[in-house]
Amino acid sequence: MSALRPFHIAFPVDDLAAARHFYGTILGCLEGRSSDIWIDFDFFGHQIVAHHKPRTAPAPSTNPVDGHDVPIPHFGVVLTQPDWEALAERVKAAGIPFIIEPYTRFKGEVGEQSTMFFLDPSGNALEFKAFADLSQLFAK
Repeated sequence: MSALRPFHIAFPVDDLAAARHFYGTILGCLEGRSSDIWIDFDFFGHQIVAHHKPRTAPAPSTNPVDGHDVPIPHFGVVLTQPDWEALAERVKAAGIPFIIEPYTRFKGEVGEQSTMFFLDPSGNALEFKAFADLSQLFAK
């Protein structure tokens, strides 16, 4: 397997100032290039771009996973356990409500992982994970 390469995703936000605060201040993502209609962020080593677009999309749908309704679509990143725990505390301290509270999914099974879901200010669903054993990331 080759070295991990950063991914890129562009997504809509209806308020650039709120996105700048959320991704920059709360999540701790460094800001890159920007204009009056988009902002690049360093999302834990990956490039995400918040593009201004008035809210027109319907609310996300869900799929059941491990007894929870997981929002579709969503994106996020796999962190180390200490970084995941620190992020969970920052999100709690900022008063951001969780869609799925931080917990351990598939406990005692292949793929056991810590996970949490919450929304950005524009309603984009985010998931952050951590594995005690990262080799379980793609385990069957």
